[in-house]
Amino acid sequence: MASMLLVGATYSGVSQAAGFEPFVVEDIKVEGLQRVALGAALLNLPVKVGDEVDAVTLQQAIKSLYRSSNFDDVQVLQDGKTLVVVVRERPTISSVVLDGNKDIKDEQLQESLDSSGVKVGEPLDRTLLTEIEKGLQDFYFGVGKYNAKVEAQIINLPRNRVELKFEFNEGDAAEIHQLNIVGNEIFPNDELISRLELTDYKAWWDLFGDRRYQKQKLEGDLETLTSYYQDRGYIRFRVDSTQVAMTPDKQGLYVTVNVDEGEKYTIGGINLTGELLDKREILEKIVPLKEGSVYNAAEVTFTEEMISTFLARFGYAYPTVTTYPEIDDETNLVTLNVNVDPGKRIYVRKVDFTGNHVTRDEVLRREMRQMEGTWLNSRNVELSKERLNRLGFFETVESTTTPVPGSDDLVDVEYQVKEQPSGSFTFGVGYGTESKLSLQLGLSQANFLGSGNNVGINVNTNSYSKSVNLSYQDPYFTKDGVSAGGSVYWSAFDAGQYYLESYKNDSYGASFDLSWPVNEYNRLGLGVGYRHNELSQYSPYEQVLKFSRIYGNPQDPIGNLAFDNFELNANWSRSTLNRGMFPTAGNNQRLSGKVTTPGSDTQYFKLNFDTSFYYPLSRNHRWVFLTRGRIGYGNGYGELNNNGIDHEQILPFWENFYAGGSTILRGFQTNSVGPRAFYVLSDGVPCTPDPSGGIGSCDYPGDPDRISVETNRSVGGNAIATLSTELVIPTPFLDEAYANTVRTSFFIDAGNVWDTEFDYDSYRVLPQSEFDKLQDYSDPGRIRASYGMSVQWISPMGPMVFSLAWPLKEYEGDRTEIFSFNIGRTF
Repeated sequence: MASMLLVGATYSGVSQAAGFEPFVVEDIKVEGLQRVALGAALLNLPVKVGDEVDAVTLQQAIKSLYRSSNFDDVQVLQDGKTLVVVVRERPTISSVVLDGNKDIKDEQLQESLDSSGVKVGEPLDRTLLTEIEKGLQDFYFGVGKYNAKVEAQIINLPRNRVELKFEFNEGDAAEIHQLNIVGNEIFPNDELISRLELTDYKAWWDLFGDRRYQKQKLEGDLETLTSYYQDRGYIRFRVDSTQVAMTPDKQGLYVTVNVDEGEKYTIGGINLTGELLDKREILEKIVPLKEGSVYNAAEVTFTEEMISTFLARFGYAYPTVTTYPEIDDETNLVTLNVNVDPGKRIYVRKVDFTGNHVTRDEVLRREMRQMEGTWLNSRNVELSKERLNRLGFFETVESTTTPVPGSDDLVDVEYQVKEQPSGSFTFGVGYGTESKLSLQLGLSQANFLGSGNNVGINVNTNSYSKSVNLSYQDPYFTKDGVSAGGSVYWSAFDAGQYYLESYKNDSYGASFDLSWPVNEYNRLGLGVGYRHNELSQYSPYEQVLKFSRIYGNPQDPIGNLAFDNFELNANWSRSTLNRGMFPTAGNNQRLSGKVTTPGSDTQYFKLNFDTSFYYPLSRNHRWVFLTRGRIGYGNGYGELNNNGIDHEQILPFWENFYAGGSTILRGFQTNSVGPRAFYVLSDGVPCTPDPSGGIGSCDYPGDPDRISVETNRSVGGNAIATLSTELVIPTPFLDEAYANTVRTSFFIDAGNVWDTEFDYDSYRVLPQSEFDKLQDYSDPGRIRASYGMSVQWISPMGPMVFSLAWPLKEYEGDRTEIFSFNIGRTF
């Protein structure tokens, strides 16, 4: 018997042969299969041998085969009692080609096509192509490209394969020719439009300005308008309609927003309702809304957040706080009913850490303030995160709270950290405007073997200094957070190579210190130390001769000197900074002092106070305002008898304060700010110190009237005061992923270094013409100032700092520098 077509179907429809009589199927054959297995085809065919088939059954079978997405054409034939299914398989996508797309990246397109089932190796469903074309075209319309066209082409290949090619003709984006707001009377157009992201104006100098229309931007701008009005009391404000009209050439748009401002409303009352957990009094105090004030939608949202945050400190991690306004249009009053539903108290099952491949879990766990088994406290979770950040071991620290499956009152807290280098065995070469060429060799590890301990074995050499330092610091010497550490060191310092007046200082010593926490943010520390100093090759300038007059040999006023000192030191520190590296919020203070013990060769003390404040100006902390200040003072105490004369002791000149360089008073050369060395000469020879005081005997051969003053390099002073203000901005052209390793800022620096023991008037015995060359180094008012910009980068090669600075206030003889940099490389 010849086969007869019973039912046929393609992707465009189903057809049925006329005069079909039902029959019992004794056999089933499937013809036309190439890629699809026979078993897979039969599995999608809801007909089995022995079934009686009719027209309805066969139509369902056809639809079932078609829904399998494997076939473009399906026909069912009858050959006696045999059911014959003839199929034409859908072609397989051999490749997908994207051509002409610029606004949409290939990766985005491919991801979208994959989610639609259009990808290499899969059968091609032609019905999807029209939808994909329309979706892509709608995207271009949404960004203002109304001339854009997208066309999908199918190129047939051998073995039932096809190449799918999408051709894009994006065209140019339509620009906004005019942006209007209609219906506003309270606020002028200019004020409202200035707050919108869409704009119809771009200044000639604005290289990054954009007048393109985007549907998403318009939706965001409408929300901005609504918030602007509702934050100022206009709770009934609404956007009635928007019109976007296109110019005939489809290159420009007219955007009109019609608004209804409504009336201004004030708060008539605030009611706290719901489950307040017996904390009504506290909640009423933390609510910033006040009766009689203008209604402010942002303040209402902030109130809800404040209450939620407060409840989260007591374990109610998922409270629902909803404000229901009752609006009286006759009196223009709004009664705010704030309903509080704290939900269940949530407990922490466990605290986990991820990303710490080097740092041990115990180092992180000892910083935790959110404990396992206690209720979830949002403040403790955040405080734990801050403490991890302040360690300085991690580039980023994030925390997530995950509900425990099957439990509605348990969560797990996980901290994800991204470690950054904290030291290693290094050989380094560096160059800087201050240190010139430098070499480094050693082991310096702030997180030794992941233990959190600081171990250092460092050898350094550069143009002005050579040093060896062995140090150890255990921040958790006891479980209570008492830290202990010490160091042994040796150094050779050549001041003449460091922009200072010449002297050499070879020193060695050792120190030991302890510190302990007072509370979460404050620490106290105490320490003891021994230091040996050997001075040589110092020039006979007046300041060093004054020191020599007290401590030196009168018979050899510029001879070598050696001192043994025992030191006591103490410090107090406070930090609320949110990060150890590049903080963006919080403040930090440190007060430190040291004093040599009675019986030391030189008896002196030094005090330092450093402070810094960071104020984030944006929610993402990309814009930050910071201020930093420093004051310091040092001096001698007690008397010393030298050669039968009692002298008041002074601060040794190698302990002086200095300013100028890449960190303090940028724009001035290193150590150039403050007192400078000067010489009193007679016939070209420096005067010798007078053991009884004064400027010197000047009993050299020659005319004693030929006395002059010559200023030279810096010598520092025993007092310092500096202040910096800085605006941190997002680094231009840099991806946000590098925000934690690169910082750009504009700054203003000001400060001075002076010598409180300098007796300016004692030099008035000099000829007036010579005395006029001398500056009063005891005057704290000789303030220098500068402004500029700085870029800091914590690079894999080491820290890099680049600064451009210009002096605002300087004095005669100051050495300035516009550009400074410091680069260190480790390999």
